[in-house]
Amino acid sequence: MIISRHGIGYAAGTLALAVWVDAAHAQRSDDAARGFPARPIRVVIGFTPGGQPDIVTRLIAPKLGELLGQPLVVDNRPGAGGTVGTKIVVDAQPDGYTILTASSSHAVAPAIYAKLPYDSLKDIVGISMTSAASYVLVAAPALGIKSVQELVAMAKAKPGQLNYSSAGTGSGMHFAVEVFKQATQIDATHVPYKGVPEAMNDVVGGRVQFTLAPLGASIGLVREGRLRGLAVASPKRAGVHPDIPTIAESGYPGFRWDSWSGLFAPAKTPRAVINRLNRDVVRVLTEPEMQQRFATMGMETAPTTPEQIDKFVADQLALVMQLAKKAGIQAR
Repeated sequence: MIISRHGIGYAAGTLALAVWVDAAHAQRSDDAARGFPARPIRVVIGFTPGGQPDIVTRLIAPKLGELLGQPLVVDNRPGAGGTVGTKIVVDAQPDGYTILTASSSHAVAPAIYAKLPYDSLKDIVGISMTSAASYVLVAAPALGIKSVQELVAMAKAKPGQLNYSSAGTGSGMHFAVEVFKQATQIDATHVPYKGVPEAMNDVVGGRVQFTLAPLGASIGLVREGRLRGLAVASPKRAGVHPDIPTIAESGYPGFRWDSWSGLFAPAKTPRAVINRLNRDVVRVLTEPEMQQRFATMGMETAPTTPEQIDKFVADQLALVMQLAKKAGIQAR
């Protein structure tokens, strides 16, 4: 291939322009971060108070605010499996002053909503993952069962008559039970709620028979005897409740379902701002005191780089797409 001198000059000029644009963008990003933050930061949570995303955010917010020199203002905006809160952040100014706490549902939404008003992989970016926890299979004490085997036997004796709750159609809880149903070959009726606390309250009251709930949000109710803990969905028993077996050792080898939460920002947020937030979030999550506080609630701190959480979400989305198709889960 022959390239004229004119062509070489054009290519060189284009390259120089691209380098100048990249340098200018980097300078603007640095300038944005230099004075950041200059006012309080709003943290939108797409769920009601009391669930894992809310608990984690309120745990780290005071410490993170100290490091940043500005308070974090928590704003619960529940609805549509967390997508209402996500849309608020996607539409916000990409300046780091409006960020999102999202959970497993963030990777689930694209698999179940036909017309999601944003792109989960392009319109929002990760700051850091914040927590990871197992799910625990819980039942209403009034049901009188004490094991996975007893629950499965009851469900098979009464196909479709047992109800299970979730934090909404397509939520992590919903998918957790659907995977459990596939593994155990049972039929049960889904009853969606607005959030984790509401979903568990009706199990406590006996209006719903069982669910799979994040361990961190349900451990207190299990300790109090208001929920019967049947098994955890992790590969090994939870340190906060070693007497509760795993689903895998209850007759379903390989069964696993985890919950997680993380912080995100609008896609065009300056990289330097993302890096500043990541640095301080990681510092908070690696403090021994914070790690201990998470552990007492059945959770683990899970600091990551922005790149790691973005890849994690992409991988989770691919997995959930397969599960949703197989289970026929679609919100609308």
